[in-house]
Amino acid sequence: MADPMKLQARIVVSETTVRVLMAHEMETGQRKDSSGKPIPAWFIQNVVAQLNGRTVLNAYWGPSVSKNPFLMFKIKGAKAGDKVTVSWVDNHGDKRSDETVVAAAA
Repeated sequence: MADPMKLQARIVVSETTVRVLMAHEMETGQRKDSSGKPIPAWFIQNVVAQLNGRTVLNAYWGPSVSKNPFLMFKIKGAKAGDKVTVSWVDNHGDKRSDETVVAAAA
């Protein structure tokens, strides 16, 4: 299981900004190790974000996304206390899901 995501959701005016930092090596399959053997591809393929169980983002990624990817998106209609869940699946079948509660603007 991968390390937990750093996940934050905060209401600013009428939109909720969600920031996600995912811990993942994201290998392209094109690099070689010190002995010259190719390092197998290992990357996040699908990211799904939900607000109170309703899908608000569904992204399909490939090997060109950087190591430990950062994702930011906005949601309209969220209220303080709502639950945001972000999940991903990589090309090896590994999965991770974390959630946070929407916070009011400071």
